[in-house]
Amino acid sequence: MELFRQFESIANDYEGVECWSARELSKLLGYTQWRNFENIVEKAKAACRNAGQDVSYHFADVSKIVSLGSGSERELYDLMLTRYACYLIAQNGDARKPQVAFAQNYFAVQTRRAELIQKRILEYERVQARNKLAETEWRRGLSQMRRR
Repeated sequence: MELFRQFESIANDYEGVECWSARELSKLLGYTQWRNFENIVEKAKAACRNAGQDVSYHFADVSKIVSLGSGSERELYDLMLTRYACYLIAQNGDARKPQVAFAQNYFAVQTRRAELIQKRILEYERVQARNKLAETEWRRGLSQMRRR
């Protein structure tokens, strides 16, 4: 549950889209070296591309200014990741890391929840349409009876 809280706490709003910093996510998933995490990101980008998705939307290049110990600053490359990009990263990560295994499970559960919600919405809309049709038919029948 702690990893869930941490994952949700590092979410940001980037140009109106819920996103996560790749640098923050890498630490949360137990990657101590950025270059190792970059390999996972590249695999996730390939999976995104192969699924027909817009890679630049899900993996937005950004940079930040960070303070160095000497008091100077430098620009640091980062990515803003959509929830879908985080899912792909988790799926391509090292499942031996408990944090990655948790993330894989987290996204499987979140995906199933989204599917169930979508199914309920469709069922509700179908019932609403059926009720509206029944009411229309009832009124039409009532109108025909009055004309007689």
